[in-house]
This record gives sequence, C-alpha cells and structure tokens, in this order.
Amino acid sequence: MATFQLELVSPEKLLLSRQVEMVVIPAAEGEMGVLPGHAPMIVALKGGVIRVVDGGRDAERLFVAGGFAEVTPERVTVLADEATPVAELSKAEADRRIAEADAAYNAAANDTPERRDAAMGKLLAMRAMRDSAEAA
Repeated sequence: MATFQLELVSPEKLLLSRQVEMVVIPAAEGEMGVLPGHAPMIVALKGGVIRVVDGGRDAERLFVAGGFAEVTPERVTVLADEATPVAELSKAEADRRIAEADAAYNAAANDTPERRDAAMGKLLAMRAMRDSAEAA
C-alpha cells in the first residue's frame, strides 16, 4: 500500500517521523482523514486524538491540544501545541487542567473577544484530553 511521511512536532521535540498509510487528524472543522496524494492545505487543529493507521488498523494514538497541520501529497507535518500518547494520559491531570482552564476562562469574562475565544479553546482542549484519557 502507498505511504507518505508523517511528522509530529511539539514545542519540546520531534515526536514522530515515519512513513504511514493514513492519518486521521482533529481538524477544527472535524476529523480529517489523510491518504497519500492528498490535496495541499493547512488546517487548524482542535484538541483531540491523531490516529496513525498502518496495516489497516490504528497503530498509534496521540492526543494533541491544538496546533496546525500542513498537508501535501507526500507529507503531513503536524505542529502541535502539546502532544501526548493517549496511553500516557491521566484523567486526574486532565481534571486539574480543566479546572485551571475554567478559571482562566472565567477571568477573561471582561477581556477582549480574542482572549475569551483562546481561553474557551484551551478549556475545550482540556475536556477533550479528559475524554481521551477516559476512553484509553
């Protein structure tokens, strides 16, 4: 089966760089499957799980808290705000981060719309982290 290069980069390090058959990314508009030869695009990511498919099955699952993905026919490069293998997620840690994000959102109530939107995005990403931890 045809493959393409997938690279997943977080601010800390390069997390993944290898040939894959398919990847499903949590695009802001909804889950997006990418196969070799995909049309070029840049998409915003929301908090959710990146699924790497090899041999017709999920080979890896990584939670991302947001970021961007650049798609070309030969490569997908994910620039993640933060990324963690789903198996390493902690529900307790996610709950703690939801509480922090909720407090930050409430504190931004009288702030600019952009800051309120950013705070809401972080809160939604942390809720997605908890959901991913519970499902793991």
